[in-house]
Amino acid sequence: MTPEGREPTRLYLITPPRIDLDPFSRTLTEALDSGDVACLQLRLKEVPEDDIRRAVDVLLPITQAYDVALLLNDDARLAAELGVDGVHVGQEDTPYDEARRLLGPDAIIGVTCHDSRHLAMEAGEAGADYVAFGAFFPTTTKTPKFTAGLDLLSWWQELMEIPCVAIGGITVENCRPLVEAGADFLAVSAGVWGHDKGPGDAVRQFNAIFDSTSS
Repeated sequence: MTPEGREPTRLYLITPPRIDLDPFSRTLTEALDSGDVACLQLRLKEVPEDDIRRAVDVLLPITQAYDVALLLNDDARLAAELGVDGVHVGQEDTPYDEARRLLGPDAIIGVTCHDSRHLAMEAGEAGADYVAFGAFFPTTTKTPKFTAGLDLLSWWQELMEIPCVAIGGITVENCRPLVEAGADFLAVSAGVWGHDKGPGDAVRQFNAIFDSTSS
């Protein structure tokens, strides 16, 4: 069970690295219609910037209709230009301070901290809205350079109020220990979009686990 007084874990969706906008917009609507989702990170890799612009044009009205935050991956400048809700930056992307300057005080800015307590503390003290730890499990979405342990989540929850996100190979089948260890959000990509019964069923199952763990 989650620690007393902590809000239930929520789902943080990440898009596949490449998407076909028309079918994906329908898939996204199905997912968001099936249960609580906190945010969607648009993580398109090795595509022209215009493809990202078109994706935002199509997906932002959908996320807004469900009160789901839309974040861009990596590119704070483009996130500011397109008016999305925020950005997720890695250690090799735009530094947090520069991202905050570009996006302003109300934007959501999250920072990848891998398996590092030091990086997480630095991000938290700088003002990040969340820190992301991982990878917790093997993942087909990207090749992880770091592996994080459950103790990292427990340590963070005992120390900090800033939310933490667990990422990396998370599925309905393996997520419960992360929830119990203290993850505020689970970042999931293939575990939803590639679920054998469809994204809607995956969202429902994740939320059922969150509810049962917090009760």
